[in-house]
Amino acid sequence: MHARIPSLVPLDPQPLRMLFSLPGELPSVPPGTQGQEFQLRVEPQNPVVPAGGSLLVNCSTDCPSAELISLETSLLKESVGSGLGWAAFQLSNVTGDIQLLCSGFCNGSQMIGFSNITVYRFPERVELAPLPLWQPVGENLTLRCMVSSGAPRDHLTVVLLREEEELGRQPAGDGEPAEVTVTVLASRDDHGASFSCRTELDLRSQGLGLFQNSSAPRKLRTFAMPTTPPRLVVPRFSEVETSWPVDCTLDGLFPASEAQVQLALGDQMLNATVVSHGDTLTATATAKAEQESTQEIVCNVTLGGESRETRENVKAYSFQGPNLTLREPNATEGTTVTVTCAAGPRVRVTLDGVPAAAPGQPAHLQLNATAKDDRRTFFCNATLEVHGVILHRNRSVQLRVLYGPKIDRAKCPQRLTWKDRTMHILQCQARGNPNPKLQCLQEGSMFKVPVGIPFLVRLNYSGTYYCQAASSRGTDVLTVMMDVQGRNPIAITIVLGVLTILGLVILAAASVYVFGVQKRRDIYHVRQSSTRLPLAP
Repeated sequence: MHARIPSLVPLDPQPLRMLFSLPGELPSVPPGTQGQEFQLRVEPQNPVVPAGGSLLVNCSTDCPSAELISLETSLLKESVGSGLGWAAFQLSNVTGDIQLLCSGFCNGSQMIGFSNITVYRFPERVELAPLPLWQPVGENLTLRCMVSSGAPRDHLTVVLLREEEELGRQPAGDGEPAEVTVTVLASRDDHGASFSCRTELDLRSQGLGLFQNSSAPRKLRTFAMPTTPPRLVVPRFSEVETSWPVDCTLDGLFPASEAQVQLALGDQMLNATVVSHGDTLTATATAKAEQESTQEIVCNVTLGGESRETRENVKAYSFQGPNLTLREPNATEGTTVTVTCAAGPRVRVTLDGVPAAAPGQPAHLQLNATAKDDRRTFFCNATLEVHGVILHRNRSVQLRVLYGPKIDRAKCPQRLTWKDRTMHILQCQARGNPNPKLQCLQEGSMFKVPVGIPFLVRLNYSGTYYCQAASSRGTDVLTVMMDVQGRNPIAITIVLGVLTILGLVILAAASVYVFGVQKRRDIYHVRQSSTRLPLAP
């Protein structure tokens, strides 16, 4: 707030006139005044005037015979009245400190009086010098306030502020412009704080007030950057045209959210996703090399005009293959089959355990297709050395051999002896490509007996069966003799008799056991037709 500057009221010369003769009258020397010393007064005494203002000055004395009263000054003046022992002057456009001199004569002796005018003016410019774009935490920050004009300087003070906190105050001094400095230690708490300076022109001792003028505030940004470089995590090598992750992390940043991160693969800038948590900053991206070469990936973190950078090399390699081919994926039994495994340059291949002659050359395998080769799987292993690391890739392919049906004699017995009304399974199997259809038909009746599933054998199943496996590649026939035997009646009678005798024996043994138990308990019973008598023990 600025105190109001009171206007200066001109002094009224009328009371002074009462002490002097009318203008034009020659004063006489009053009796008893000879030899008495009189002084010339200047009013107001040592006034304070705003720059460019005006002032009414009275020169007066008690000498009854005063004459030739005048005001000596370089300022513009105008006589506004005079009388016996006084004279008044109007001064205008007072721009600087000056001493006023009033002079006159009393009884032939010269009288003089002095008054010092002090001019006050408000500073034309109060400005806080620009702050650094970024101020390192823990380092000294010097605040500078420039003040142009402003007077009187011995009443002008400069105050430097952080928000409303006073950091220091100093007199403005005599320099033009005046420069006042305060040095503080920058901290994290200063980030985003406003700094300013203020002038205080204290004229309260002159009966005026305290006049303040403030600069525009400036915001400070502080930062902390670690001395360690970022941690850059990338693979040592990567396959051409294959994406791989890039991870860059830097700890100890403040404020981490305002740091800038750049990830680049060679001359290609990567689209990074940046996340900050506390004082940790993490940037992630994906990269992909388009050709074989050793490329450099760079992570650069910038904050406060300082940068930390890490570089890593990534070897981009080309691993072509392996390509495993069969000249005839569906080969006919008896034909020659060629298997080939090939890969790119510098890749060594091995086909079913047989290595190629040299890296980059294919491996071949030839065979005469048989039924045993159907569904045979061929394996190809490819290896490539990159930076001392052996990389592996595998491929496999299955061969199908077309051959006619064949019934497995070992799993299909040619003679069977079964009992009537018993459950059995005719275990016959046939193989072939394409898969053959197998059925067993009874000679004459063409009755088809189930194959491979349980069934109830009957007497009429006896006979000769022709088991035939058929497919588009041909047929195979196997003769099976089935002898179903009926049950023997004599044997059945003997079994039943034995079971009956066994049952009677068991019953008799049980009766003897019960009688023995009752005797041990001394209780006997005699069953007669007319009486029942207890027997003494």
